[in-house]
Amino acid sequence: MPHDHHDHLSPSGHPYRADNDEPLSYWQTMEIAVRELLIEKGVSNAAEINAQIDAMDARSPADGAQVVARAWTDPAFRERLLANGSDACREMGFDIGALQLIAVENTRDVHNVIVCTLCSCYPRNLLGLAPDWYKSREYRSRTVKEPRKVLSEFGVSVPDGVQIRVHDSTADMRYVVIPARPEGTEGWSAEALADLVTRDSMIGTGLAKTP
Repeated sequence: MPHDHHDHLSPSGHPYRADNDEPLSYWQTMEIAVRELLIEKGVSNAAEINAQIDAMDARSPADGAQVVARAWTDPAFRERLLANGSDACREMGFDIGALQLIAVENTRDVHNVIVCTLCSCYPRNLLGLAPDWYKSREYRSRTVKEPRKVLSEFGVSVPDGVQIRVHDSTADMRYVVIPARPEGTEGWSAEALADLVTRDSMIGTGLAKTP
C-alpha cells in the first residue's frame, strides 16, 4: 500500500521517492511493442538497441559547443553551418539523423530563441537531453507571446532596438542558436572558445560566458 513519505527520510538518510509503479503510458507501451517486434523479426537485437540508447544518452551540450566554436573561428564553416546545419554538423562527426537542423545566428540587431509550442522538440542529437523548463507549458506558451519578458527572467536583457526572433521547432526540424562571440577572445583556440558556450546560449535563453 502506498505511503506518503515526502517529508521523511529513508533509513539510508535520503528523502523518500515516490514508487514508479504507475500504469504504462500509450507511448511507453508503443515503444516496448516496437522494440520487441524489431528483435523478434531480426531487424535488430537488444545489444544494438542498448548501444544506440547509450550513444544518445552520451550526447551533451559540449557537442554543440564544439560546432559553435568552430563557426566562430572558421568563416567558411560558419557559412556552411548557416546554409545547411545538418550537413555541417555531420562534417564534424555529429550524427543528426534525418532531422533538418537550422542554425540561426545572434547579431547586434537580432537575438534568436528556440521553442517548441506543440510538445518538446529539441536538437537532442546535438545538445543532449532538453532541460525540464524547455518542456514546460509555461515556457512553450509564454515565449511566443512575450519573449522579451521571458528572456529577462532568464537573466538576458535584450535592448529595445534588438529584434527578437522566436523559432518554433517541429517533429522533423530543429534549430540551434549560434550565440554572439564574446569580446576579448581574439586569437583564442576553438577548444578554449567551446568552454564559453553554454547550453542555454544555444537555445537563446542565455549568452555565451565572458572570459
